[in-house]
Amino acid sequence: MYAILRQIYRTGIRSEPAPASDATLDRRVQEIQADILRSVGRALAIRHLDTGSCNGCELEIGALGNPYYNIEGLGAHFVASPRHADLLLVTGPLSRHMLTAMRRTWEAMPEPRLVVAVGDCAKDGGVFGESYACCGGVLNHLPVDVLVPGCPPSPLAILQGILSAVAGRGETPVQSQSISGQTAENLG
Repeated sequence: MYAILRQIYRTGIRSEPAPASDATLDRRVQEIQADILRSVGRALAIRHLDTGSCNGCELEIGALGNPYYNIEGLGAHFVASPRHADLLLVTGPLSRHMLTAMRRTWEAMPEPRLVVAVGDCAKDGGVFGESYACCGGVLNHLPVDVLVPGCPPSPLAILQGILSAVAGRGETPVQSQSISGQTAENLG
């Protein structure tokens, strides 16, 4: 153990230098912040609801909070109560036990409500489909604004889906939305 401590003391702390600031990226972040502020009037409040997923999508959603994607730096944050939420982010196939909870969560949200379904399971039940324990996808039970396909979708695709929902706020549900090179099916 002393050998390791001596090595650390001799070497010191080594890390790579911070990356240089990118002016175009900084400008784009400011544009996104302005879009959110113009659409919502404040920071975007997101309520995440897991309706029975395998947690693959949750891991990708969790990555949105790390310094690389930095969703809070764009002017969006996750909230614990649907009463404070502008957007409902739903993952997983809809289990029969979560049907009432999902409906109550959606009804508790103030108008106008945005719904983003994340992953193939939220679309049509994914590998779980419809069975005695599963009602299939969220699309059958809520008006979904944007669908983010994938199993699981990347954090960037989820972020693009959230921003697409905010950009289309007040419009009818998206008919065809291209996210990360994938095309969402007709949601109408």
